[in-house]
Amino acid sequence: MPSSRPESAIDRDQRIGLQRIRDFLKVRTSYDVLPLSFRLIIFDTSLLVKKSLAILIQNGIVSAPLWDSTTSTFAGLLTTSDYINLIQYYWQNPDAVKRIDQFKLNSLRDIEKAIGVSQLETASIHPLQPLYKACRHMLETRARRIPLVDIDDETGRAMVVSVVTQYRILKFVAVNVHETQLLRKPLKHLNLGTYQNLETASMETPVFDVIHQLVNFNISSVPIVNSDNVVTNVFEAVDVITLIKGANYDELNLNVGEALQKRPEDFPGIYTCSMDDRLDTIFDTIRKSRVHRLVIINENSQLVGILTLSDILEYILLEGEGDDSRLG
Repeated sequence: MPSSRPESAIDRDQRIGLQRIRDFLKVRTSYDVLPLSFRLIIFDTSLLVKKSLAILIQNGIVSAPLWDSTTSTFAGLLTTSDYINLIQYYWQNPDAVKRIDQFKLNSLRDIEKAIGVSQLETASIHPLQPLYKACRHMLETRARRIPLVDIDDETGRAMVVSVVTQYRILKFVAVNVHETQLLRKPLKHLNLGTYQNLETASMETPVFDVIHQLVNFNISSVPIVNSDNVVTNVFEAVDVITLIKGANYDELNLNVGEALQKRPEDFPGIYTCSMDDRLDTIFDTIRKSRVHRLVIINENSQLVGILTLSDILEYILLEGEGDDSRLG
């Protein structure tokens, strides 16, 4: 029986780096990720959708836990996807625009059922569970963030503590696990990212068309390219929130170029990388900047693929998982 090929130094470093990250996630809890001081905004499900949108924009946040005061229970997580689904419902039912200002958060499930899309995210985890379990739970539910729900010792009722995002977890890893520096294999040698059947748009594409792409393909962004497939920008789900603030749904009739001009002045821009970039440098970028995805481009700035935080999280948790026992 032929012997297996010896493990190269770069493969060994990659394996050790991944194992150190997993070991770290298994001994730290979701509580550890939270800052020393933070503010948590929770919406009652009886709140008008219009008011919830105004509060999100006013506080510069893109999601909030929901609370059902009639049953004193956690009722899910409100995200930008829910507002986009509401817009899709409005597009399919033009007469409903007259009632849209009267919709309450507890009606979102009916709206999402009517257009046949995934309903409100209801996954949660106890804050003292290992961070590794929270990450696995996010991957299994395809959630980009997960609420931490504890039980009040006195009342025995659920209590929302905070919300942990993929970005906060990956930044926590980037800051605290020095072995991320061992992840030196370039993207071109990793099974990481999406390269086929990429959804794209141009600056002239109507915003409504991009919204359909976001909903139909369950994605959070669409790269904007020119006629030569050169990446010029990225339309993100959160851009829709900027357009409909103040319930001005007429802004949705703009094209992508016009819509992107309405971004706030402090918009950080888009992040790109190449197939020659490595995870150690990508983790360094995450440590320094608020990154939600990287657009993979070639030397001519043409679109090659998309690398999301979900891709990175899945890779560091699952890649070569069956080989973990090889580490002594």
